[in-house]
Amino acid sequence: MNLSNKVAIVTGGAAGIGRAISLELAKQGAKIVLNYNRSQDAANLLVEEIKSLGGDAVAVQADVSKYDDAERLVQKAIETYGTLNIVVNNAGITDDALILRMQESQFNRVIDTNLKGVWNVSKHAAKPLLKSGYGRIINISSVSGVMGNAGQSNYSAAKAGVIGLTKALAREFASRGVTVNAIAPGFIETEMTKKLPEDVVTQWQAQIPLKRFGQAIEVAHAVVFLSSELASYITGHTLEVDGGIVM
Repeated sequence: MNLSNKVAIVTGGAAGIGRAISLELAKQGAKIVLNYNRSQDAANLLVEEIKSLGGDAVAVQADVSKYDDAERLVQKAIETYGTLNIVVNNAGITDDALILRMQESQFNRVIDTNLKGVWNVSKHAAKPLLKSGYGRIINISSVSGVMGNAGQSNYSAAKAGVIGLTKALAREFASRGVTVNAIAPGFIETEMTKKLPEDVVTQWQAQIPLKRFGQAIEVAHAVVFLSSELASYITGHTLEVDGGIVM
């Protein structure tokens, strides 16, 4: 799955699943435009790690929920590397509460980042991708967007919206050979899941056919596959990387 000379934007690419994605794409030869919002130190450290492995990367601060920031992010990719081939819309936040307690501001903030942020980046990346001769968009959704999750009406709605957006863009871009797919991770071991109480972890693992949480690298491998020539006839698809929990 050689991605040499391909240029990839990874939003939210400095930590967690995004970090694993950025690193794995770089290992396959892609030049990485590593987007972060607040994690500047983590982003700079990852850029140095990628360079130490013989790769090429640049860190770009941008809040993808803001239309102009997303435009600046894409422009920086073009200015730095001259083209754009792969966009991984990974940036996302949670702000959980049951709907009886959820404030409008909580709903809006999650929708703005997790759904509108994907649209913002895709909107500005569209022309460069269509011109590049090799285009891939991979949107990180969630099993919460497939099956819903109590206490996450904002997050589930946003991630379900990402799946619908993925299918719409897949139809719009197909005639130019640009594929658009989504990945719906299940429970993945990150700093967020490490904070869950042990009894909660046990309860969820019991519902997962593979009886464990996933690793960030397992999501990254799916991204690399969908970014590669091996996935050239796959578009509009949502790949669940979830240990079978949605099955």
